[in-house]
Amino acid sequence: MPQAEENSGKHAGAGHRARLRERLLNGGAEALADYEVLEYLLFAAMRQGDTKQVAKALLKRFGTLAGVLNADPAALQQEPGVGETSAAALKSVALAARRMARSEVTERPVLGSWQALLDYLAIDMAHLTVERVRVLYLDTRNRLIDDHHVGDGSIDEAAIHPREVIRRAMDIGASALILVHNHPSGSPEPSQADIQITRRIAEAGRLLGVTVHDHVIIGREGHASLRSKGLI
Repeated sequence: MPQAEENSGKHAGAGHRARLRERLLNGGAEALADYEVLEYLLFAAMRQGDTKQVAKALLKRFGTLAGVLNADPAALQQEPGVGETSAAALKSVALAARRMARSEVTERPVLGSWQALLDYLAIDMAHLTVERVRVLYLDTRNRLIDDHHVGDGSIDEAAIHPREVIRRAMDIGASALILVHNHPSGSPEPSQADIQITRRIAEAGRLLGVTVHDHVIIGREGHASLRSKGLI
């Protein structure tokens, strides 16, 4: 069971917290180390106690700051000192980051803000432990009109049907689409199955006037674009 979180009272670390707050407010983007960012996020939930050790333990357990923020709340609470309030505080930051990144994608043409799209997909998918398939449907101005979660599992014709992908585009009035999925292994390099299903969907789209702009694969080690690799 996780240790209970303290809710009130001053403590010996108050000076440390004040100094950290000052660095956060007056420093640049790199003013705080990753463990210090976690420390600060834990302050509100842990009014007393050593947040530094908890923050460092979380980083050791989940590998990176992003790994901590994307961890399951139940897994976070397995770390001594982390209770429900702390887990909720960390998850709220992950939620805010996703919504900020998504707004950068939805408010402008996708092809004209490609890096914003990659940032959004990385935040949303890079740390998933299951393989997830999505189709981003675009209008004639290449604005996002539907971010469709096709399903979880390996990307092949058992999970994603080319005709169904194109039929949905026709149904919602999309003129183009971008395929997206993640590799939980970390490496974004496309498999032969990734290439084959992409080509089948692109061919089905050509027959009905729906353009497949790209297939983007997201992994913890980065991303891969089948279009930039000349595979579609």
